[in-house]
Amino acid sequence: MADYPVYEFDREEYDKRVAWFRDARFGMFIHWGLYAIPARGEWVRSVERMPEEEYLPFFDEFDPKGCDMREWARIAKNAGMKYAVLTSKHHDGFCLFDTATTDFKSTNTPAHRDFVREFLEAFRAEGLKVGLYYSLLDWHHPDYPHYGDANHPMRDDPSQSNENRDFGRYLDYMHEQVRELCTNYGKLDIMWFDFSYGELRGEAWRGHELVNMVRALQPGVIIDNRIEVSGEGFGSLAEGKPNPWHGDFVSPEQIIPPNGLVDANGNDLVWEACVTMNNNWGYAANDKNFKPASMLVRKLVECVSKGGNLLLNVGPDANGRIPPESRAILNEIGEWMELNGESIFGCGKSGMQKPDIGRVTRRESTLYYHIFENTIGAVPLEGLRRKQVKAARLLSTGAELHLPQNWIYNNYPDVVFCDLGPSPLLPNDTDTVIKVELN
Repeated sequence: MADYPVYEFDREEYDKRVAWFRDARFGMFIHWGLYAIPARGEWVRSVERMPEEEYLPFFDEFDPKGCDMREWARIAKNAGMKYAVLTSKHHDGFCLFDTATTDFKSTNTPAHRDFVREFLEAFRAEGLKVGLYYSLLDWHHPDYPHYGDANHPMRDDPSQSNENRDFGRYLDYMHEQVRELCTNYGKLDIMWFDFSYGELRGEAWRGHELVNMVRALQPGVIIDNRIEVSGEGFGSLAEGKPNPWHGDFVSPEQIIPPNGLVDANGNDLVWEACVTMNNNWGYAANDKNFKPASMLVRKLVECVSKGGNLLLNVGPDANGRIPPESRAILNEIGEWMELNGESIFGCGKSGMQKPDIGRVTRRESTLYYHIFENTIGAVPLEGLRRKQVKAARLLSTGAELHLPQNWIYNNYPDVVFCDLGPSPLLPNDTDTVIKVELN
C-alpha cells in the first residue's frame, strides 16, 4: 500500500469542509443491489441465514434495464435535495462499480454497467453533491469472519469455521476498493462508511491508514463517523477528542435526536439523520408502510431546527426504478420545497424555544416560523417583541402579513401576533412558513 500524508484534525479546516453540508440540509440515500431481486430488504441474506449458493443466482439475473440514473437525479433535484449517496458496495459484497479486486461486480452481470460511474455523472450534471456509501462488512469475501460473527449469514453454522481465514488479507482488499473509488471516479463530496461493531471498530479496520488515504486522494471530502461507531454511539469528535479516524458528522439512524447533538464541550455537532421512507432501506415488495410527504416535510424541518440534515432513502426495484410510492412522495415534498426551500437551505437552529404550534429555523437575522397547527385568531410568534420585527411575509407568496394590535391581542404584550387572513385554516396544512425579518 502507498504511503499517504498523515491526517491531523484542524478545526478551521474542518469547518471549511463541512460548510456546504451544513447548508445543504437535505439529501437522497440510495440502497440498491442484488437484494432488489428477492425484494425482501438489503439484509435478506443475514436475516434468512441465506447461503451464498442461494444468493449467487441473483448475480446471473441482474440486468436492470429500467435504470436511468439521470431520472433518479432529476427526481432528487425536483424534491429539493442538494446531495445524494449511493451504495457502491453493501454488506453482501456486491460492487456496483468496475473494481479490479473481484469478479463480484455489476460489470460482470448481464447488465455490463458501472452504476457508480453512471450515478456520479448523472447527479453531478444536475448540480448535486455526490457521495458513496461503502460497507466495511463483506459477506461474500472468503476472509471475512463467518462463524460467530454478529451479522454474517453463516454465523450459526459451525462448518463455516474461521480457521484459515486471513482478516488482514480482507483489509488489503477492502482498502484497495476504497482506493479505487477515491481514484477512478473524480471528485467525491462524501464517503459514507458502514459500520463498526463489537471488536471491529477504529484501528481494527486499519482506520488511521484508511482515513489518511481517503483524505489524501479526495481533499475536502467529508466522512461519516462509522469507522469507529455505528448507530449506537457518536464517536470521538463528539467526545471532544477526535482520534485519527474520527468522522466529520454523526449519523443517527431511524431517529431524529430529541434535542439535536452537541459535543462534550457543548458545541454544536454536525449531524445527519438517515431515514427510510418505508421500513426497509433496500427494495421490499411487500413493505407499503410509507411515511406521508406531510410527515417527512415536518421531519426535515425538525432536523434543520435542531441543526441537522435529513438523508432520506429510496430503494429502487430490480428493474432499476424508484418505486411509484417514493416518487409520489418526493414529488409532493418538492412542491413544498419549491415555495419554502429558503427556510431549509443555509438555515439552522433559531436559538428560540420551540413554539407549541410548530418549529423555527433561522438564517442570520431572518426567522422562519413553521406553523403546523391551525390557531384561533392570529398566529403567535412566540419569543419576539414587536420592536424586533422589521417585516413579516408569507414565504410561499411573499405577501405582507399584518401584525394586529387591538383589544384581543393587547392583553399579551410580550407576544407578537401575525394575521394570516380571514380563513380559520392554514394556507398550507402541511407547514405554513412565516418569514420574519428582524431589525
